[in-house]
Amino acid sequence: MIKCGTDIIEINRIKDALEKEGFRERVYTEKEIEYCESKNVQKYQSYSGRFAAKEAIFKALSNIIGDKYKIKWTDFEIINDKDGSPYVQLYTDVIDKSKIKSIDISISHCREYATAVCIAEIED
Repeated sequence: MIKCGTDIIEINRIKDALEKEGFRERVYTEKEIEYCESKNVQKYQSYSGRFAAKEAIFKALSNIIGDKYKIKWTDFEIINDKDGSPYVQLYTDVIDKSKIKSIDISISHCREYATAVCIAEIED
């Protein structure tokens, strides 16, 4: 079965949230923070894109997430391969990872918005 998730977020909303204590550490892993901070002027676009990707992944995998109240933002880590393409690393037992055959994400952003799409192939 193929599942799709998508999300779009206003970059200013994430920028404002990042100024609140605890948001960055609650939502992003150390590797994600390091990557986004390295983008200097475009760091808010990178943070926003990763936020949208995590939302899209949650939507695509929602039918195999056990206890939705135990999932954390940092259970999904968005990192880039050597070619710069983003991919997801899952760090949770709340999701039955054995059912995931493949998972693909795409992130895009402009000055005001970031968006992401997740396509997952899940075993029936």
